[in-house]
Amino acid sequence: MVVLGGVIGLVVVAIVWMVSARYAAPLMPAAAETNRPAPDFSLATIDGKTLRLNDLRGKIVVVNFWGTWCIPCKEETPALQAAYEQLRGADVEFVGINLRNQEELGAPGDAAVQSFVDEYGVTYPIVYDSEGEVSRQYQISPIPVSYFLDSQGNIRYVYVGTLTTTDVVALVQRLRDTP
Repeated sequence: MVVLGGVIGLVVVAIVWMVSARYAAPLMPAAAETNRPAPDFSLATIDGKTLRLNDLRGKIVVVNFWGTWCIPCKEETPALQAAYEQLRGADVEFVGINLRNQEELGAPGDAAVQSFVDEYGVTYPIVYDSEGEVSRQYQISPIPVSYFLDSQGNIRYVYVGTLTTTDVVALVQRLRDTP
């Protein structure tokens, strides 16, 4: 009976921990990644140009990994767009990195991404990680996940989960306030 009570107690503790972890603030100034240089990448944009991360040095950069099939990504996109409209300027840039699933590879995938961008009114640069190389470099899992880079190109904050406009603005302001 004592053993059964102990097992039930552990199950209750595990459930409480999982529920509280789900709703806890997902901001992670990930110690392992704080001040680590962001891996450079050069990826095709949806309009056929090339975007290279290192070309954005001197700016705070918000790098968001997302997918068209990802429900939390769909929930987050309007907040990212609103933050972009509020923050964009000489010192801040956003980059959305689309992670395509197998159905999205090739021309139909391009159409799916363009449709997503049009539907949500995204105006910040969107690039394709068609081969998954950048997501491997950044060890992406799950999505959405956003990296906040300082103006020297260092990863300062990692946010796993759905961002709000307030979250983005606050983190960018922290980077602006940090020498």
